[in-house]
Amino acid sequence: MTTRLLAFSGSTRKESLNSQVLQVAIAGAESVKGCTVTLINLNDYSMPLYNGDDEQASGMPETAQKLLRLFEKHDGLLLASPEYNGFFTPLIKNTFDWMTRAEPDGKVGLRIFKRYPVALISSSPGLMGGLRSLMMVRMYLGNLGCLVLPEQVAVTGQKIKDGKITDEKLEAQVKAIGAGLAEWVGK
Repeated sequence: MTTRLLAFSGSTRKESLNSQVLQVAIAGAESVKGCTVTLINLNDYSMPLYNGDDEQASGMPETAQKLLRLFEKHDGLLLASPEYNGFFTPLIKNTFDWMTRAEPDGKVGLRIFKRYPVALISSSPGLMGGLRSLMMVRMYLGNLGCLVLPEQVAVTGQKIKDGKITDEKLEAQVKAIGAGLAEWVGK
């Protein structure tokens, strides 16, 4: 059986710490036999800031519909969540806000997230590595109905150099997050 995971970072910066750490989690997931990971960049799925008037006038953006189709084709999500002022990014919130609205066929996008497996990692230049964002994004995704795995890892930016995690134990923990999601979904 093939396990298909979707992966993205809540940061679209070119040198994003979260995108770098996400690569390590992806390697962990892909080390599990039968697991493939589709890495996407949310820049490719840009959406306007959610506004109920815009939704009423134009419905769900096409990019949100395309992203929902990707979620449907995958068995779980690896999410790297940056920390902005102790919270997860507006990009993550806006993306999920649009995807949980009514689709053109009248179905509500929220249905896709019921019991959808998610594994979380974070990185931040601060000493906590984005840990506070993980608590908030966990609560948010839980409210949408996602099954957020209990294990998570926050990596401080001081432990990343040239796109690599410099602490072997921490690198193993991040790989274990990816592998853990792949194994859990594959059961």
